[in-house]
Amino acid sequence: MGEIRLGTASWTDRTLLESGWYPEGVDSAADRLAYYASRFPLVEVDSTYYTPPNERNSELWAQRTPPGFLFNIKAYGLLTQHPVRPASLYKDLRPAGETKKNLYAKDLDDKTVDEVWQRFLSALDPLHEAGKLGSVLFQFPQWFPIGKRNQEYILESKERCWPMRIAVEFRNRTWMSEENREETLEFLRDYQVPYVSVDMPQGHASSIPPIAAATSDLAVVRFHGRTDTWASKDIHERFGYLYSRDELAEWAPKIRDLAANAEQVHVLMNNCYRDYAQVNAEQLAGLVGSPGPAHPAEAR
Repeated sequence: MGEIRLGTASWTDRTLLESGWYPEGVDSAADRLAYYASRFPLVEVDSTYYTPPNERNSELWAQRTPPGFLFNIKAYGLLTQHPVRPASLYKDLRPAGETKKNLYAKDLDDKTVDEVWQRFLSALDPLHEAGKLGSVLFQFPQWFPIGKRNQEYILESKERCWPMRIAVEFRNRTWMSEENREETLEFLRDYQVPYVSVDMPQGHASSIPPIAAATSDLAVVRFHGRTDTWASKDIHERFGYLYSRDELAEWAPKIRDLAANAEQVHVLMNNCYRDYAQVNAEQLAGLVGSPGPAHPAEAR
C-alpha cells in the first residue's frame, strides 16, 4: 500500500489569512509555513505558474519545513504553452520594445526558451537537493489536444526536468474522452509519467472526467471544487467551493485504490477560498485513513 499525502494548493492566499485558520501571532512568512507544515505533509505552489520561482525562496522553503515535507511546484505558464505577461519574464530575456499584452513560447527564439527552462529548473535545485521536491505540475491548456506532437512535448518536458519528476494535468477533453482514454493512460504508463486525476466542474470545454488512474509510482489528485461559476475570471468565484463530507467520501475508495497501485499518492485541495481547502483536506485525511494533520477539523 502506497503512502497517501494530503495538502492544499496554497498557504498564503489572502482570504485564508483573513479566515482565522492561522492562530494569533502566526503572522510572518516563516511562521505561517512552519505552522502549515505542522498540519500537512505536502503543499502545492501555484504562484510559479504566473512568475518563475527564484532560488532564494526555494532555499527558505527547504529550511523552514521539517524533514520529509514535500512541495509540488506548478510549472511556469510559458513552459506549458500558456500566455504569460512580458513583465513576468526574466528582465534580461524580455523582448526589446515588446508591446503585446501576453507572450507565448512561440513568440520567443529557441535560445531564450531554453534559458527560461534552465533558470526555472535551477531555481528548484535547493528543494530537489533537500529531498523536498515532490513533482513539477504541468497543467496543459484547453488548446492542447491529444496528438503525436503534444505527446512528444510531454516527453520533452519530462526529459528537460529530469531528474526532477513531472506530473501532467489536461484541460482538453480529447485526452480523456471515451475513445482516447486508454491510449492516453497507456502512453503515460509506457513512459512512467504521472497522470493528475481531477475533481472539477463538468459540462465545460475544459472539463476532464473524475477518473482516478495511476500511471507511475506517483499518482496525483487535484480537487478544483464544483462551482457553477467555473467560467468566472474571479479566482475565488471559480474555486470557492466547500465540499460536503459525502462528496469527499466518493473519492475515498478511489484514492485508496490509487495507493494500492502507486508508491505515493499526492492529494491536493485547490478550492482555495478562506479555509475551505484546509478544512476539506483534514476531512479527506480522515476518510482515507491518512495520518494527515495533527488537529482534524470537525466534519461539515
